[in-house]
Amino acid sequence: MPEIKLTSEELRYMSLFQDVTRVTARDCIVDEENNRIIFLVNPENMGTAIGKNGSNVKRLEKLIGKSIEIVGYSDNLEDLVRNLMAPAKVRSVKVVQSNSKKTVYINVDPQDKGLAIGKNGRNVTRAKLILKRYMDIDSVIIT
Repeated sequence: MPEIKLTSEELRYMSLFQDVTRVTARDCIVDEENNRIIFLVNPENMGTAIGKNGSNVKRLEKLIGKSIEIVGYSDNLEDLVRNLMAPAKVRSVKVVQSNSKKTVYINVDPQDKGLAIGKNGRNVTRAKLILKRYMDIDSVIIT
């Protein structure tokens, strides 16, 4: 697993996240391109982190002024991909290595393909950011 160094900005966001949600985030990724902050939490803390009817997410969005996304973390690639693609139903996850590049192919239910990709590919971008950071995956392809 690659060593992850957090910036002071990310640490500040994680501290705020903990104050608002009472959940300790495992990681925080600032995605400037999509004006959002992605927090990774242990899956069993997802409900608490999100809050009743998304109240914690809404509070954080107001405080920070960016979209907030919360993803359940897993050390297992397949579980992490399922968490990243939720609520889309993932049928299979396959990693293909060619030269020094790793590509993950995520097969989803055909009716969930749009959901998995997200508006303007936001979910694919999120998956790429997180999978590169934790699993050294270079590209993500939804099939």
